[in-house]
Order: sequence, then C-alpha cells, then structure tokens
Amino acid sequence: MSNAGKVAFITGGAIGFGYAFAEALGAEGASIVIAEINMAAAHEAVAKLQALGVSALAVECDVADDAAVDGAIAKAVAEFGGIDILINNAGLHLTKYNQPFSTLTRAEVRALFDVNVIGIVNCSVSALESMRTRGGGNIINISSMAGNMSSSPYGVSKLAVRGLTIAFAKEFADAGIRVNAISPGLIATDSAIADLPKEMVTSIINDMQAIHRRGEVPDIVNMMLFLISDKASFITGETFKVSGGAALSV
Repeated sequence: MSNAGKVAFITGGAIGFGYAFAEALGAEGASIVIAEINMAAAHEAVAKLQALGVSALAVECDVADDAAVDGAIAKAVAEFGGIDILINNAGLHLTKYNQPFSTLTRAEVRALFDVNVIGIVNCSVSALESMRTRGGGNIINISSMAGNMSSSPYGVSKLAVRGLTIAFAKEFADAGIRVNAISPGLIATDSAIADLPKEMVTSIINDMQAIHRRGEVPDIVNMMLFLISDKASFITGETFKVSGGAALSV
C-alpha cells in the first residue's frame, strides 16, 4: 500500500471531501486523524474508518483558534508519532458567502476569513515541525474555482488560498515539504447540491464547463492522491483546477 506507515491530518474530515480523502488514504495504509469542530460527526467518521480496518483518531479542532489547532496537532503526534500529510479541507462555503462584501456583516466576513485563510495558516505552521522531523511531507490546500473569479468574499478567500500555497511552498521547501492546492469546480457533494439552485447547477455544467457532466468526489480524491505521490515529486506551489474546463484562462 503506497501510503502505509504515513499519518494524514485532515481538517473538516468527517464529511464530504474530507471523509473521502480519509477513506482513500486509509485504504492505502495511512493512519487518519479526523480534525473536526463537530465531534459527533468526527466520532462517526472514525467508527466507519475503523470498521474498514483503518487506524483513525478524532480530535477536536477549530481551525480558526491557534491554541486549539496546536492542541489537536499535539494529540495526533502523541497518538501516531508525527504527521506526513496535512489536508487543509475545512472551510465555509455556503452561497451566503457569495454575496457582496457590503451585504454581509463585518463579523460574517471575519468569520469566513478566519476559517478559510487563517485556518490554513494555523494548521500549516503548527504541523511544520512534526513534518520536518519526519523528513518532510505534503500539504494539500482546498481552494475553489471561485478563486479565479474572486468577486465575492468567498472567492477572495479562495484566491488567498492560492497565495498561501505559493508562500508555504517556498517557506517549507527546506523542510522537505511540498505544498499544493486543488481548486474544485462544481462537484456533486451533498452540501453543494443542497446549497446551489438547480438552475445554477445546470448553467455551470452546460454553459461554463467544457466537459458537460457533474464533477464527482473521486475526481478530487484522485488529484489529491497524485499530488502526494512520488509521481508529483517535482511539483510544489501549484493550484490545480479540477473543474471540467470551467474558469479556463491563459
């Protein structure tokens, strides 16, 4: 198994992309840390992983709280000996945050950036020393196609994720850590399909995408598995759109 012996720390790991990442990495032999603010969901995810024979741990983690992140990382290190893979998946993403800055309250904008941007800073910096002592590793940030349009608070927060990916790729290179990001387009997660109006989904597929089908969670999982593999050993600091050709630009 290609990830046997590795430890993956996944924020927002109980559902959606996070759980799909956990299941895929667990199937390849990795131990999984589900870092969640929703501990009931985290324990349920861990139980499902353990039923599949995966070594897994649930830790409480509000990514916007640096002390909480440090505590969660410490628990993961104490349990499994270190961290090899960090997936910064936790994020706020409802259509609520696609409204103009002047429509949202300042508190809502601050909460969005605390999770989507500062959360990545907190987790990446906190995991650095553990990953360094393991000889390096991989950080995967989850951005969004909206970051290419960046005309809403959500889009700007995801544009910032692309910037953080470049910054940490440079800063962490000497520690043997590669940092890349995945920018999903319309992907058929339960939360996305429930949140987006049906006519918007149809328009994205038919009018924006070059590939006229809904993206599926395995499309994102496969990109993650590639980016953490030795096949991507010469790739760092990049953000890869997985969007069926939507938001293409030169």
